[in-house]
Amino acid sequence: MEKIALVTGGSRGIGRATALLLAQRGYQVGINYVNDDRAALQVVDQIVAMGGRAVALQADIADEQQVTELFNQLDNQLGTITALVNNAGILFQQSGIEGLSAERINRVLSTNVTGYFLCCREAVKRMAKRHGGRGGAIVNVSSAAARLGAPGEYLDYAASKGAIDTLTTGLSLEVAGEGIRVNGVRPGFIYTEMHASGGEPGRVERAAGQLPMKRGGQPDEVAEAIVWLLSDSASYVTGSALELAGGK
Repeated sequence: MEKIALVTGGSRGIGRATALLLAQRGYQVGINYVNDDRAALQVVDQIVAMGGRAVALQADIADEQQVTELFNQLDNQLGTITALVNNAGILFQQSGIEGLSAERINRVLSTNVTGYFLCCREAVKRMAKRHGGRGGAIVNVSSAAARLGAPGEYLDYAASKGAIDTLTTGLSLEVAGEGIRVNGVRPGFIYTEMHASGGEPGRVERAAGQLPMKRGGQPDEVAEAIVWLLSDSASYVTGSALELAGGK
């Protein structure tokens, strides 16, 4: 059976590392991105250079119509999805509760929650046995912030990831009989570009000494966990979340 994966937010950070590792493991990969087509195409070029197959697919997952078209494009260009990595996410400048506007909160929730739901919906439509699908696996990228709350920094982001943990649990039970496994990962302080979006590019370095393992994590380390959860090696694992936070 051909292995066809879609990685949302696949042009950088954890998404990029996951897309490259999936290609190494024999998946054809759809690289979803919002704005940075150059970065997405660089990932595609790397995969092609290693003998794999990949396509760059532009879509804002907060927009329902764009999500529908994203999956239609994947169908047409690679085939029917067997693995979904819900990874795209946004956050804004670090702030306490008093600095949060409804606009900011809703923007975070639209991408980090609604976008995940919509991508899961489209994947299930294609994977479920009741629709003639062959089953598949979904991994939702949550965050240790869902447990820790991110006080004074990213309450809205942390809350969005708490919702994703609930989605993972509920959906795993809903589709277990359809041949679909749904799991999650909770990265902690990982060296990615996202910290710059919050106004502190060196956030991981600042926090590293407070972590039990005394270091931040690398995107490749998270990718290994994601790809394992998608693989047949995790065939009896569903509704679970792997902690990737250096012991915090």
